[in-house]
Amino acid sequence: MATLKEDIKLQSEWIVKAFAADGFKLDYTIDSIIEVDRFFTTNMKNGQPKKGGRLYGKGFGPKLFSIGSYVGETIIKNVKGAEWITDDNDPQGELNVILKLPNDGQIWPIQKVMKRFQNGSEDAIYPYVHSVTNEFTNLPFKEEFWKATAETDEPEQTKPR
Repeated sequence: MATLKEDIKLQSEWIVKAFAADGFKLDYTIDSIIEVDRFFTTNMKNGQPKKGGRLYGKGFGPKLFSIGSYVGETIIKNVKGAEWITDDNDPQGELNVILKLPNDGQIWPIQKVMKRFQNGSEDAIYPYVHSVTNEFTNLPFKEEFWKATAETDEPEQTKPR
């Protein structure tokens, strides 16, 4: 049986491939987190999964875990000293996994992704990740985030443009 840290790595790699099949490019850069928010915008409407979309129906929990794993792995790859804190004995370990930052700050990427799913764009992931990593990366905020995640009244679609 794999450890939680091993599962996180595997699921992060899986979601990169799954997103690529739908035209979303995840490359472990902080800016690629915009694609995560764009995925939610594309597959959700009014706080609900779009019919026929990648989050529609049952079984979206593992997808959210995979997306959260990617978010955390992206932070680790861009912030020297960031690390996962896991407890393989915790029955809720997948939800409680912590990402410790070098300034002793702690964040919960999987829970953040779940909030994005539940609450919509008010819990967007890119602005959050940018803000918690900016002191380590000094990357400018990409204004393209606003356009990439703007909700429209277009008919439901499952593929990005």
